[in-house]
Amino acid sequence: MSITPERKQEVIKEYGLVEGDTGSPEVQIAILSERIRNLTEHLKEHKKDFHSRRGLLVMVGQRRRMLDYVRGKDSSRYEQLIARLGLRK
Repeated sequence: MSITPERKQEVIKEYGLVEGDTGSPEVQIAILSERIRNLTEHLKEHKKDFHSRRGLLVMVGQRRRMLDYVRGKDSSRYEQLIARLGLRK
């Protein structure tokens, strides 16, 4: 259900601005998106897992706030990021 350390390193390399970048909003949003995808797949199988559903909603809200932050700082970075992640506006 969680993201594996190997997959996390791949996401960091793919979305990081510089080598070893783990703190930029792009990386944080990409990692959250990966966790959200994994949890969504889990919930498709376990429909009554309401504790995990609440965690999913918390993560979605956190990702939304980070996306709003990026949009406020630089709208072109925001557009590129949601296109790369395949997210709707």
